[in-house]
Amino acid sequence: MVEIERKFLVLNDDFKALARHKNLIAQGYLNSHPERTVRVRIKGESGFLTIKGKGNKTGTTRFEWETEISLLEAKPLLALCEEGVITKTRYEVEVAKHTYEVDVFSGENEGLVIAEIELTSEDEYFEKPSWLGQEVTNDERYYNAYLSRKPFSSW
Repeated sequence: MVEIERKFLVLNDDFKALARHKNLIAQGYLNSHPERTVRVRIKGESGFLTIKGKGNKTGTTRFEWETEISLLEAKPLLALCEEGVITKTRYEVEVAKHTYEVDVFSGENEGLVIAEIELTSEDEYFEKPSWLGQEVTNDERYYNAYLSRKPFSSW
């Protein structure tokens, strides 16, 4: 139940030609407190409830618990969320032995594109494709919970 993840800005759309899956996502927060977040997500035809703890000093590691819920459960929970539901298209891109999840944000976060990679340890080697830009792992502005309160368009 520990998530080790790094985040990067994306330089261009080259990743799209390499994507093996693409899903529309809507997500909101029942609680967006920096110490803990409770998120409701609809991804395609599935729903998810996720609880995340505060990240460590590097921002790469934190507690994460997630369970799948039905779409019938997820829709009313999403309606209960705090203001600022996030919408995005997620592309899954295989690079060597890892999968990058590239989120192309829409709505109030239009123009923002972030790639995330999950690792098994903080110092695990991973290949960085040419479309990967600046690392923003420890920059709270790029956390989805932050973007729900202060969208990219307001920066």
